[in-house]
Amino acid sequence: MIIKDENIYDAIVIGTGISGGWAAKELCEKGLKTLVLERGKEVKHNEDYNTANKELWDFEFRRRPSLSDQRKQYKQARTGFVTREDTKHWFVNDLKHPYNETKRFDWIRGYHVGGRSITWGRQTLRMSDLDFEANKKEDIGVDWPIRYKDISPWYTKVEKFIGVSGESLGLPQLPDGYFSPPFPLNVVEQKFKEQIKLHYPDRCLTMGRFANLTGDETHLGRANCTYRNKCMRGCPHGGYFSSNAATLPAAERTGNMVLRANSIVYQIVYGDTLKKATGVIVIDALTKEKIEFSAKIIFCCASTIPTTSILLQSTSKRFPNGLGNDSGELGHNLMDHHFRVGASGTYNGFKDVPYVNNRPASFHIPRFRNLSDNRSQQKFLRGYSFQGAARRSDWRRAIQELSYGEPLKEKLTKQGSWQIGITGFGECLPYHENKMVLDYSKKDSWGLPTVTFDCEFKENEKLMRKDMQEQAIKMLTKCGFTDVKGFDSFLVPGHAIHEMGTARMGRDPKTSVLNKYNQIHSVPNVYVTDGSCMTSSGNQNPSLTYMALTARAVNHAVEQLKKGKL
Repeated sequence: MIIKDENIYDAIVIGTGISGGWAAKELCEKGLKTLVLERGKEVKHNEDYNTANKELWDFEFRRRPSLSDQRKQYKQARTGFVTREDTKHWFVNDLKHPYNETKRFDWIRGYHVGGRSITWGRQTLRMSDLDFEANKKEDIGVDWPIRYKDISPWYTKVEKFIGVSGESLGLPQLPDGYFSPPFPLNVVEQKFKEQIKLHYPDRCLTMGRFANLTGDETHLGRANCTYRNKCMRGCPHGGYFSSNAATLPAAERTGNMVLRANSIVYQIVYGDTLKKATGVIVIDALTKEKIEFSAKIIFCCASTIPTTSILLQSTSKRFPNGLGNDSGELGHNLMDHHFRVGASGTYNGFKDVPYVNNRPASFHIPRFRNLSDNRSQQKFLRGYSFQGAARRSDWRRAIQELSYGEPLKEKLTKQGSWQIGITGFGECLPYHENKMVLDYSKKDSWGLPTVTFDCEFKENEKLMRKDMQEQAIKMLTKCGFTDVKGFDSFLVPGHAIHEMGTARMGRDPKTSVLNKYNQIHSVPNVYVTDGSCMTSSGNQNPSLTYMALTARAVNHAVEQLKKGKL
């Protein structure tokens, strides 16, 4: 039995993470009565960050996972960071929320208000026309229906609201934005920056662009970053951007938002007569009641895999294979970034310079490969960037059997040697055969089909990784570091937590799901603005693009609604 809610909203937003929070804010601020649905529990800013103020010694196992935790999160534990004592509560129980793998895929999920905006890495980088034009130039996948000029003002709008620290570089492959002062580089990183400039005219090092507040501008209800470096636990000060600290409070201040947690959306209702969506059906996660909510427009922001699952489950006479799936591309072209390949080394200078490791940011070396159209010189398509940091070696040097007594004590009164590490961050091409599908023979606790992943990195990514490691080793060696060692950790899709592409934007309804405004081609009152909309991945961390596309799509939706076209 489905209970029909008597209210008719102007808009429904599915999800409260990075894109859902932005959709809620923009819709509410434009005067629309908006129902915001979150499948997980309520999380209130500051009140529900239970581990935010704990020190290492406050945890029973010093943050290390217990065997019990690893069993409950046995797939996510493969990453090495999800099951830590201080952050495990932000990620789902794999036993209660199962999924299937034809090929291994590390699906990292958080079901609660704010979603992964609480735990994201906060690196906020713009994509450029190098990215938006690549598919067309290389005849890969489909062409993006937008270019940089279409999204540039929306990047600026988002940056001004969330607060992004960084510096301008004037690089066409990494457009500058609206920045507050960057975090400082330490002495070894500054030395590395100078040496790169000396030896590599085509490369540069800069502090990463992070959504952590710095500078003098006021952000209502938020304070500047205080260098706690405990961001994944939730920030009581709102020092970094999250839905909980910024966009959802902004939406709430309008009086136009109704936020409903524990509401699992599983179907978008399509009206055959009206030829548009009329609402959504949810399962109450606590009572298991089914409730239908109605609205004029719907924003799908549940994150890539859940949004695609909802669309695939939303079948009707008009859409037997899923809402808006005329092209058959829904669920295909699954992408993620590949990383954890690079090099590390030692620096023998600055031995008397102290170091405190509590800056919540890393440096960034922007893409320098394949910037021209000269295909004859390319070993692989697209490119990569590097992220990294320099620090003193830690207390593990005490766990040695090379000394004891007074010599060991004397050694441990001094800081360890300077170490540096750089990790590549590479683009994945949109392969049609990389996909997610629904398995109706294996259902979850709410009777919904589970997801099966069939996705892998291919030859182009492998060739890129080889170059990433080679260049990392060469750069560190040439710039004066010693004991340089390359690494290439075993990596599978999902690990970067940037899954995207399964409901891609495009120019042709025959080969894509969404148009240039993120509308479903055949269902114009449904917008999809989370990672599933991506046509290619670029090498940049993608959250800033999701937010900009969301703000742009809301602006279009409200204009169309006022004109009576939705």
